[in-house]
Amino acid sequence: MNSKKIGIITFLVFLGFLSGFFVNMYALYPMEIKNLSNEMKTDYIKSEIYETDVLSLIHVSDNFSKSKLQNKITNYLWNQNNLPDKELTKIEKNIFSEKYSNLKNLESIDKLTIEMEYGVNSIAYLFNPLTSNDKLIIYHQGHRGDFVEGKQTIAYFLEKNYSVIAFSMPLLGMNSQPIIDHPQFGKIKIQSHNQFELVENENFSPIKFFVEPVIVSINYLEKYHTFDSYHMIGISGGGWATTLIAALDDRINESFSVAGSHPIFLRSDPKNFGDYEQHHIEFYEIANYLDLYVMASTGLDRKFVQIFNKFDPCCFDGDSFSLYEQQVKETVTNLGDGYFEIYLDDTHNEHIISNHTLEIIINELEN
Repeated sequence: MNSKKIGIITFLVFLGFLSGFFVNMYALYPMEIKNLSNEMKTDYIKSEIYETDVLSLIHVSDNFSKSKLQNKITNYLWNQNNLPDKELTKIEKNIFSEKYSNLKNLESIDKLTIEMEYGVNSIAYLFNPLTSNDKLIIYHQGHRGDFVEGKQTIAYFLEKNYSVIAFSMPLLGMNSQPIIDHPQFGKIKIQSHNQFELVENENFSPIKFFVEPVIVSINYLEKYHTFDSYHMIGISGGGWATTLIAALDDRINESFSVAGSHPIFLRSDPKNFGDYEQHHIEFYEIANYLDLYVMASTGLDRKFVQIFNKFDPCCFDGDSFSLYEQQVKETVTNLGDGYFEIYLDDTHNEHIISNHTLEIIINELEN
């Protein structure tokens, strides 16, 4: 074989090697993306997978369409067009809790209990400050459990003279984990949100378990307290709950979702897909996440802010929100009243509400 043929063969082998390398590296076929930096992966995903017409997915164009979607959701959750006017099941005033005995500016704690179907309940604590600015923070903890996990946040706002009412997600913290008697499967202890599917039917949606306690508590507070304004903050699953509740209840003025949600089209990564309540397709076909963001943002003196942890080890890390941020802002601006903003917290690598995030929230609340 002469040297010319050897050179051609060598060149072709080299081309084959390069082709295989780049196919493997960039997953041009259905192969796993590997050997890429996080930044390269993000760029790859943005350019190849998540190209979508975001504005076409937003169905809130005016106050009428917003009200219509709110009615559809409340009808889905409670079989009625309006939010429930249900009363608290029980209230215990001035309770003692060792866990919170060292909080500054704390005058008393009231314990609120809301009972719901299938033995599911919600226990909330209302932290009453010694010196009050007559504003309420609704704090919602995520999947880590009891709202004592958010003690730092509760303490922070108490010291700023806010009253704080704190909630845990259904089945977590002090909340019940009931045993149901399923007609097909027998007795089952409900310990996971994914198990709520067992009690779902055409006339009942368990997603109400996440929303009703806050709405019922606001009903009570409107009657027996004189707060000038209501604001809501949630972390993780609590951030998801904050989004949905603020979208439905215009009594909430400013709401802050920390590491709480992405639209469905940004959830290809399994860690971001979420529990039952975060990806229930029938529910999100009524109003998708982009709709909820707009609904939570709009109205007189209303504001919705998302905060993501750039290096969050749990979920919704990075800056993928940039794929919908401007479109939601544009929609909210066109609607007239309201405000939408997103912040990226790059000061830590945890799944938390950081000191930096608390500063962002207090600046938004007071400026």
